[in-house]
Amino acid sequence: MCFMTAKKAWEGFSKGLIEEVQRWGSMKQTGVSLRYMMEFGSRPTTRNLLISAQFLHKELPIRIARRAIELEALPYGLSRKPAVVKVRDWYLDSFRDLRSFPDIKDKSDELEFTQMIKMIKVRHNNVVPMMALGVQQLKKDLGTKIDYKEDLDEIQQFLDRFYMSRIGIRMLIGQHVALHDPNPLPDCIGYIHTKMSPVEVARNASEDARSICLREYCSAPDVNIYGDPNFTFPYVPTHLHLMVFELVKNSLRAVQEKFMDSDKVAPPIRIIVADGLEDVTIKVSDEGGGIPRSGLPKIFTYLYSTAKNPLDEHSDIDLGTVTTMAGYGYGLPISRLYARYFGGDLQIISMEGYGTDAYLHLSRLGDSQEPLP
Repeated sequence: MCFMTAKKAWEGFSKGLIEEVQRWGSMKQTGVSLRYMMEFGSRPTTRNLLISAQFLHKELPIRIARRAIELEALPYGLSRKPAVVKVRDWYLDSFRDLRSFPDIKDKSDELEFTQMIKMIKVRHNNVVPMMALGVQQLKKDLGTKIDYKEDLDEIQQFLDRFYMSRIGIRMLIGQHVALHDPNPLPDCIGYIHTKMSPVEVARNASEDARSICLREYCSAPDVNIYGDPNFTFPYVPTHLHLMVFELVKNSLRAVQEKFMDSDKVAPPIRIIVADGLEDVTIKVSDEGGGIPRSGLPKIFTYLYSTAKNPLDEHSDIDLGTVTTMAGYGYGLPISRLYARYFGGDLQIISMEGYGTDAYLHLSRLGDSQEPLP
């Protein structure tokens, strides 16, 4: 284990700030449910926005401090990788901004606070690719001698907690900021669409995935969607879009690569949307040859991708705009976290030699609490 001394590690930050981070990081987090966000946000009065801002003023520093402390104590020297140090500094800067903001007493305080947390959200836009770069730097150092299951389990669990927490922080900030929209879309309460059609979201996500597939391979299998387009339930469309996009993208790539040199027409990807009492389930099925059983445990790790990594340490690309057919191996584990954030889940079942079925379960009760790492 490689732990640096606290003094050396938090270089560039005052002793007072570090002590405050430690103090706030030990406080209890408070989770909220989709239903609560929906009911509370349905009346974005000045008073409610003030209550929301006061809640975030206390809650966000706790969540951010916890992550900053964890970023400082990662095994295998991961905390010292330049990309991870950069992420940690973003968290410390955001913590400092939140803690130096005075108590929120009236509407003008609340509006100023809203602008500040908007900036915090932008500051953290590239956290996922930046952490991926840090893990990549670590993998390069460790070489081929790693046992993914044993050695890196700790990093895997940390990244699950870290990204789950990030989803929560971004949801809370995004929801609060969106409640200020003077012209909200019909049936929308901040990020939440009270009458979201999963079939419609699946269609849009599939079109986006197909356009990327067309760009990379000059052709793309069809995607057939089965389900009632008029069926709706409350959910966050951006979350669902991200998950379905990822699953369809993986299926398109598998089918495209399997049938690229074949005379046969590539079989379509099938999406089935089922409306159950507790769950809405979306199944994405392909005939792309499947995944060997030995590979299945690896598909939810952050340290494994079958594709070439698009992140190059020396590239100056804008990490926020890059979307490739195969990424840094984060699509599936992060999609599963999005599903679990509101009480759902993601399962992958594969038949090697035939194809893969992905089951995306979304809880439709909306009252499961955020899972707080």
